[in-house]
Amino acid sequence: MKRFAFLFLIVTLFIGCSDRDDDLEGANIRIKNESSLTFDTVQVGSEETVHENIGPDGYSGYLEYETAYSYAYINIEVGGENYVFQPIDFVGETPLENGFYTYGLSISEEGDVILNFVVD
Repeated sequence: MKRFAFLFLIVTLFIGCSDRDDDLEGANIRIKNESSLTFDTVQVGSEETVHENIGPDGYSGYLEYETAYSYAYINIEVGGENYVFQPIDFVGETPLENGFYTYGLSISEEGDVILNFVVD
């Protein structure tokens, strides 16, 4: 009987466990602020996807994107100033697979956005 109960417990645990990337329908992207400034807003791609209030060395929550790439249009607002990363095109680029990714962002002294792409 103990063997049956142990086997039942093991089977239940395996069936009940799931990985965080099971059943994803897109690329989940978060922002890591790699600068010394607080990002008021960070727009990645469309206006619907905005990450807000990310302090220095802080992370935003993940937002799901239907289609995403290892780089994207990015608009960072800091104290009323806008800093933009503008890709020319995505020709020849492969969309990201469903999963979790981080865009590490910083702003150079010249005001350029620097993107560090990480697979989580």
